Amino acid sequence: MVGDWFKNIGECSDDLAVIRSLWTLDNDHGAQLTFQTGRHVREGAHPTLGSWVCYGLGALNENLPEFVVLGVPTGDCCGGAWTHGAAYLGPEYGGVRLSVDPKRPLPFITPAGNALSMEEQAENLSLLGKLNHIAGIDYPDDKELRARIKSYELAFQMQTSVPETLQLEKESETTRKLYGIDQANTKSFGEQCLVARRLVERGVRFVQIFHGGGGGGEWDAHSEIKSNHTKLATQVDRPVAGLLKDLKQRGLLQDTLVVFGTEFGRSPGAEGTGRDHHPQGFCAWLAGGGVKGGTVHGSTDELGFHAIENRHYVTDIHATVLRQLGLDSHRLEVPGRKRLDIDHGEPITQIV
Repeated sequence: MVGDWFKNIGECSDDLAVIRSLWTLDNDHGAQLTFQTGRHVREGAHPTLGSWVCYGLGALNENLPEFVVLGVPTGDCCGGAWTHGAAYLGPEYGGVRLSVDPKRPLPFITPAGNALSMEEQAENLSLLGKLNHIAGIDYPDDKELRARIKSYELAFQMQTSVPETLQLEKESETTRKLYGIDQANTKSFGEQCLVARRLVERGVRFVQIFHGGGGGGEWDAHSEIKSNHTKLATQVDRPVAGLLKDLKQRGLLQDTLVVFGTEFGRSPGAEGTGRDHHPQGFCAWLAGGGVKGGTVHGSTDELGFHAIENRHYVTDIHATVLRQLGLDSHRLEVPGRKRLDIDHGEPITQIV
């Protein structure tokens, strides 16, 4: 069953594996961080799923980051940059935020009309690189320095590759309509989903798209939940379905794992005209990448209050993603960094 708010995603049901029995630790918006790291927000920064993937697999494209973040992440109250950070793995494995504006996709790209030529900027960056490498002789174990050297080198390479990636006008009108870019209410998120496909095609390992981020998040409907969710689901439904359909028609879905998730659910009981936070039982779905489509796994009690059948903590999603990408989280451990069993999770093999 798929709700009316997600009718377009519902058309893709045969490609989806829906997990209906997730639970998480945090009953507040720090759960946004927990979904990414498996840890409570008060435990601070820990490596995210995206950073573990990039740490384990490395880069496919020298001109683009391994891990790209689109949309507005959660606010500082709920994890902030930690939700796409790498913590002790080192900043080079953290997500790079990207705007879908081809004229200003990154803060360090020289704007049009700037007096600095590409040759002059290359010389400047080359000098900075040399100075950083000299400093590296004195500070060989400085992770921040290594990341800065890498970022300067990547930044210059990205100045040509990123704007080309964002030239959505090169896509056919049919493709643009598929993502809802022709409609005002789906245009912004549709562009992000289309950019995600173009990034994956160009070898970016991990693309993370946020919707409704900042503060507690736009989806936090403690009142007027029907109007709130109707508006927000409309923004998401068509673009996400378009991404799935587009990946499939291009033969990319079988090699691309799509995860559609959330911080927690909403309570089955009313809170006035809204509903409260609900970490004891909620859903997510996966598609592509070797996942068995048309699958429903796990269940809650008859009220939808507690996950009771095949219960899965959120790191079971992480373990499943890593498994499908050929990685074992137990072999990704870093010396001197003890991880808990719950951090690793268990792959949900029933949906594979």
